[in-house]
This record gives sequence, C-alpha cells and structure tokens, in this order.
Amino acid sequence: MSADEDLSPPTGFAALDLPEPLLRALRDVGYETPSPIQSQTIPHLLAGRDLLGQAQTGTGKTAAFALPILARLDRSRPVLQALVLTPTRELAIQVAEALQRYAAHLPGFRVLPIYGGQSYGPQLNALARGVHVVVGTPGRIIDHLGRGALDLSQLRHVVLDEADEMLRMGFIDDVETILRATPAARQTALFSATLPPPIRRIAQTYLREPVEVTIAGKSRTADNIRQRYWIVSGVHKLDALTRILEAEPFEAMIVFARTKVATDDLAERLQARGFAAAAINGDIPQAQREKTIAMLRDGAIDILVATDVAARGLDVDRISHVMNYDVPTDPESYVHRIGRTGRAGRSGEAILFVAPRERGLLRMIERATRQPITPMELPTSKMVSDVRLARFKQQIRDSIAAGGLEPFQSAIEELEREDNIPALEIAAALAKLVRKGVPFLLAPERPEPEERPAPRSPEPGMAAYRVEVGHIHGLKPGNLVGAIANEARLTSKQIGRIDIQKDHTFVELPAELPDELLQHLKKVWVAGGQLRITRDGEPPDDAGKRPVKRNLLRRRLFGKPRKP
Repeated sequence: MSADEDLSPPTGFAALDLPEPLLRALRDVGYETPSPIQSQTIPHLLAGRDLLGQAQTGTGKTAAFALPILARLDRSRPVLQALVLTPTRELAIQVAEALQRYAAHLPGFRVLPIYGGQSYGPQLNALARGVHVVVGTPGRIIDHLGRGALDLSQLRHVVLDEADEMLRMGFIDDVETILRATPAARQTALFSATLPPPIRRIAQTYLREPVEVTIAGKSRTADNIRQRYWIVSGVHKLDALTRILEAEPFEAMIVFARTKVATDDLAERLQARGFAAAAINGDIPQAQREKTIAMLRDGAIDILVATDVAARGLDVDRISHVMNYDVPTDPESYVHRIGRTGRAGRSGEAILFVAPRERGLLRMIERATRQPITPMELPTSKMVSDVRLARFKQQIRDSIAAGGLEPFQSAIEELEREDNIPALEIAAALAKLVRKGVPFLLAPERPEPEERPAPRSPEPGMAAYRVEVGHIHGLKPGNLVGAIANEARLTSKQIGRIDIQKDHTFVELPAELPDELLQHLKKVWVAGGQLRITRDGEPPDDAGKRPVKRNLLRRRLFGKPRKP
C-alpha cells in the first residue's frame, strides 16, 4: 500500500478546500462540522458562482458567505473588495465581528462596519486608510456613496444578508440603488429566510445564473426547555443574577459569559456572595477543566461560569438552568448554549439577559429557533427575603435535629445569667455574626407607579416631530421605526407613538435630539421620499414641495440604470 493510499480523505471544514489559516481559526472558535448551509454553499461561492440561499437566521449562513470571501481576498491590496448589506446595525456589527474572528490568522485583514447613529468621522477615516470588506446598513452606505467616500470600483463580492428583513424595513429601493453602483462583474450572494416576489425580482435582475440552495427551517431548540428573557435595566446584572440564584429553585446552572476574563471575574464575585461557583475557559488547562466539570457532576459545585468554546460538548444531567449572562452574538451559539439543559428527557430553563440595544439580537434568536422567548420579571426583594428567611429557619431546624448543642447551650445560659441578656437577643446576635456583615433581608422596593392611560401629550423627555411622508407615499410604521432606529441609533423604547397622516406623519422621539442628527435625518429616505424631519410647531421643511424621487437621486448619483 502506498503512502498516498494511507491518507484518509479530509472531513469537516477541511473537505471544503478552505485555506489552512481559515481552518485554524475555525478550530480556535470550536467549529468542527459545517452546517448544511455551509457545506452546500461554500463550494459554489469558492468557485465564483452567484448564489440565492433560502435559510433561517441561525443556520450558520454568516460563515457560509464570510469564509469564501476571506479565502478569495487579495490582502496585499488595501481596496474595498467585498460589501455585505444588512438590515440592522446589530447584524452589521455581528457580521463584522465574525469576519474578524475567521480572519484571526490572516495578517493585515481590515473590515469596517458602517451604520447609522455612529459618527461619520471614524468611518471616513477608516475608509480613507483602506479596508478590504465593508459591512453596512443600506441608508448609511447610500450616504457614503453620495459623499464620494465609498469607492465600489474594485468590488468583487456583494452579499445581501436577510434580504426579506430589508424589504420589510423599507430598504429595498436603497439596495437596488447600491447594486446599480457596483461593477457588473461582481459575484453576488443573496440570503433570505423567505422569498417574496420583490426578493425574487431582485435575484432575477442582479444575480447571474445563480445556484439556488434551500435549507428547510425547523425548530432548533428542545420543546422541554422554557426560554425567558430579562431586559437589563435598573438593577445591575450581577444583582439580577443573584436574585435569580436565591429565589428560583435550581439544581445546577451554567452561566455563559462572552470572554475568558469575564468568566473568572464573575465566578469570583459569585463565590464572594456565598455561591458554590467555578469558571472554565480556554486558558484553564484541560485537566483542570475536567476536574471542575466532575465537581459540577458530583454536586461539589452548583454553578459553572463558562465561555462558549469551553462548554462545547459538556453533558451533565443535573444542569437545570442555562443563564445567558452575556447575550450571544449569533443564534447558533444560543442554540448550543441552551442545549446544555433539558438532557435525558428532563425539563430545562434558559434565561437570557438582553440590553435595550440588543433587542435586535433577541428577535433574531426567536426567528432562528422558531420558538418564543417570553419576558420574565425579576424576583422582588420581598421574594428574595422570604426565601432567605425560610432557608434560615430550616437551617436552624436541621441543626437542632442533628444534636450536639449542649456545649453551646451552657455558654448561652452563662451569658444570659452574667449580663442579664435574653436568650432571644443572644440568638439574634449569633445569627448576625454568621452573616459576617452581609444584610439578611433586602431593602423593600419602592412601589411601581400605577398604570394609567397614555396622555395625549408626549411623555416627559419626549417630543413630537413631523416627517414629510405619509399614507400617500405608502408609509408603514415599521418602515419609519426601522429607518429612524438605524440612522439615529435609538432603541424601540426611545421611539414613541406614530400618527400617520395623508402626506405627513407625527412621531414621538427624545426631546433633545442634537441639531446635527436632525439635519442627518432630514436626508434619510423612507417609502420613496426624504423624511425632512422638523420639531412639531416649526414650519414643515420645504413645505408644499414635492420630495425628490429616488429614481431621480439614482440618476444624479450614478447615471441611467444599467443591467449588471
């Protein structure tokens, strides 16, 4: 048998003909086997084919298009070679971070996320220095094209990520404007969970004989896992976690943090609060990790604080809860995380802490898993205090039942006689000593204000603004919310009521929006017209004038439309 015959055929990602630096990066992040969307699309994209992919969020499509782009980049040329369009800034950041992770062993690689709400200065400076890949939202990409800051002449790859979301948010006109400004010889990949007629039309117009790949959507999390989330507000995350640990019965819990440093820090803080916790991450030797997991399995510890990579493949039946202390940046990681509970037919609990600016990631995870994640209320201070009191009483009962109290009884009787102190006060003093200065009961919370009907005038801190698009332009609330949220970097809580009129609309926004931001929002396009936003009470911007139509703007920027 020859030496060649001894070699086994490559498996996993190695079978996809990806360069070794990319395979090394995938091993670093713990990826072993390509998902169906990855195995079916990467070979076609490496071969230079256009591609139409129908797949839910969370199927691994970011790696499906990111790895071929990185494999074919010419890093010796600091010019823009790939453009990825996303519907939201959260997804733009997530994709850019993924590209950076996969390029960990590609020296000199540069990627830039571009989205509304961020200052133009850093984006313009980075573009001037040169980047290989730009990941951005359509509105901000259009702005940079109009400024002449974005050069698409050397572009070789274009990706439309979550195209149906861009359609829903009213960005498809912008997407077409951008596509018409790209070189005809580019490679184009379009990914969408659904393929409504407008998305099909874009694929037929801008993709050249595309390969079509469809990955059937399915529920990706077990039905026996209850999934809940808490919007991080008011109470600090560590205090919120402590309340849950104290008031919610659990057998064992994995707490997921984003970084190695965070796992060590959080485990130490939980230990200081009296919990049996330990950390595992990539910096801890394998032997120590195995010992820690064995302690969790045997009940020597109850809480494991871990990173995604360190917890892959972990299988401990007694894990009843998974806590996402830091929200995962992609649904695939979320699915892997909560799969650590609900094992061996048992029920499980999954809790997700979500910052207000991370709501987009929450919706993305729900779409990917096709299961609702319900809001939860933190245990109140009274609930925590009641649990502490019940536990304290039970500890006393258990100690009495165990016996051996005679020496202590004699000491207390002597102190009672010598200092004339009632036994009740002595017992309370002993309990205080045991607590070592830690408060026994939580301070009562101030009562929440009663619900009341929404007033006709804006809430405190909010003001009414007028935009010059309305029913006649086909405006829908989702279009306006999507545009303002992306361009002004506002959360959904900062966008109040929307009142759509015939040819204009009123929307409640923070009262103190900077003038610079208002000037930017005036030029933002929604439903075929510019917002031309003004504060309510001020004369409407260019009142009585017809808005410049998008096709006229396209011609001003890029000349007559042409076939790709």
